[in-house]
Amino acid sequence: MPVANEQDHYSEVKPNRPSTDLPVVVLKAKSDRRVRQGHRWVYSNEIDIERSVFKSMSPGQQATLVSAHGVELGSGYFNPHALLCGRLYSTAPNQPLDQAAIAQRLKLALQWRESCYREPCYRLVYGDGDALPGLVVDRYGDTLVMQITTTGMMQALDSVVAALVEVVAPKGILLRNESANEIERLDARVDTVFGEVPDSVNIIENAFEFTIPVYNGQKTGWFYDHRDSRALMAKYAQGKTVLDVYSYIGGWGLQAMAGGAASVSCIDSSSFALQSAEQMAQHAGFNDNMTFIKGSAIDELKRLASAGLRFDIVVLDPPAFIKRRKDKRAGEKAYHHINQLAIKLLNPNGLLVSASCSLHLAREELTRVVQTAAARAGRSASIVHQGGLGADHPVTIAMPEMDYLKAVFARVE
Repeated sequence: MPVANEQDHYSEVKPNRPSTDLPVVVLKAKSDRRVRQGHRWVYSNEIDIERSVFKSMSPGQQATLVSAHGVELGSGYFNPHALLCGRLYSTAPNQPLDQAAIAQRLKLALQWRESCYREPCYRLVYGDGDALPGLVVDRYGDTLVMQITTTGMMQALDSVVAALVEVVAPKGILLRNESANEIERLDARVDTVFGEVPDSVNIIENAFEFTIPVYNGQKTGWFYDHRDSRALMAKYAQGKTVLDVYSYIGGWGLQAMAGGAASVSCIDSSSFALQSAEQMAQHAGFNDNMTFIKGSAIDELKRLASAGLRFDIVVLDPPAFIKRRKDKRAGEKAYHHINQLAIKLLNPNGLLVSASCSLHLAREELTRVVQTAAARAGRSASIVHQGGLGADHPVTIAMPEMDYLKAVFARVE
């Protein structure tokens, strides 16, 4: 569509729009390529301020995005106070993020998960991967736990809840935003937004039953993202001694025992997490073969090495050491350090499972970390498998930054 002139407001370019249309945000020339290829984020330096209502928009306000030449690119919500200021939820113009639109996306998301998993235990919504940016929903049977990370999605909270009730019919929905988000101007908030949510819920993952603390656990209570890697590790664990570092409530360690491990030791800094893991171990009859160690991962790895202990499998599943790009150098050093300590604890021909959830550490960089750590220990490593996100974490193909999870399985000789 031709543009009248460089200074015209875009609403003047299309005067025939009905008054109920969403406001319009116009991109600068040549700033639409990424969006055309399927990316769903817009940055503030890509917006033509002179031809948009962008500066006067309230955080989270919905708008139609158009190119410099007037081509409608889709609908999204915008935050003029953020560098990552726009997130598209539809390729159609003038599409409000209402209950009907959200329910349509939820139906597709649910249909896919039900085709992949026998049990109703999975990540039901993975943000942009399900065209619901800023929203994460984990399903634990009849209970849903969600996080909302953007003002735009928080403003649609009532519609989100109504759509979840319509499509999934849960008994309870918990909103769990553990910490405030200053950029998006969101306060920390943990409360039940529908029905009743118990303190803990039971799920089945890889044929093992876990009890998940949805109020007191980390994030939404559980980490479905490593499901496939945990299943593979459990197959390798038969008859082996296993060390689960950063164990949380024992997702790796308990599945190793279920896979026939000879013994498992879990290390975590949280007493609550270890108590939860120990209770599940006792319930499963594993307590005689499991040890739970409270302390700093680095301190305990050093202590175990000094005591001369060795393991057949060591699992490293730390929190993100690189949360921001500027933290990358320090974060890489942290990954090198723990991997070197872990390799020292491996028996000959042992298996290291080294994981990272840091977006800013690429898969090949994690591989180099393992390679370097092995070389410094005077040992050689061979990759036998590489793990990542499961089917309930669909990655929009034009948005590789969504593919944050890595797991390197390395045989160390």
